[in-house]
Amino acid sequence: MVVKNVAHAAVLAGQTAVCVSASDLLLDLRKQDTARVLERRLRQYSAPTVLLIDEIGYLSYDNVAADLLFQIVTRRYERRPIVLTTNLAFGAWNTVFPNAACLTALIDRLTHHSEILTIEGESHCRREAEAAKNARRRGKDGKDS
Repeated sequence: MVVKNVAHAAVLAGQTAVCVSASDLLLDLRKQDTARVLERRLRQYSAPTVLLIDEIGYLSYDNVAADLLFQIVTRRYERRPIVLTTNLAFGAWNTVFPNAACLTALIDRLTHHSEILTIEGESHCRREAEAAKNARRRGKDGKDS
């Protein structure tokens, strides 16, 4: 939700924003079948004013995926902002990108000049699911009476 609000604010401010999940981003880059087409796609992800990458840490990726993400981060580094969400501390990213040679450099570029926000608390989705479950339960209780 935070990422979508940042994207919305950027657009309202007249900027361009692309919001994509980490898995969709990396799958999109991996399916490019030639170096020329991959280069074009990398430029597309480098172009928007703000790139928002959601859900890094829910899946693990191979070294090729780590290298592709590194290329995007490097192209945007100190030029255009990246906003990303993760459920893991950077120290645990070796579980997301096991054995990736570029992992330290990737994290260095992401954290240099960064504002890191730690959000603690109950998940918004989980809270909504609990509320819906309780509403259904109350509905059943009312029908049985």
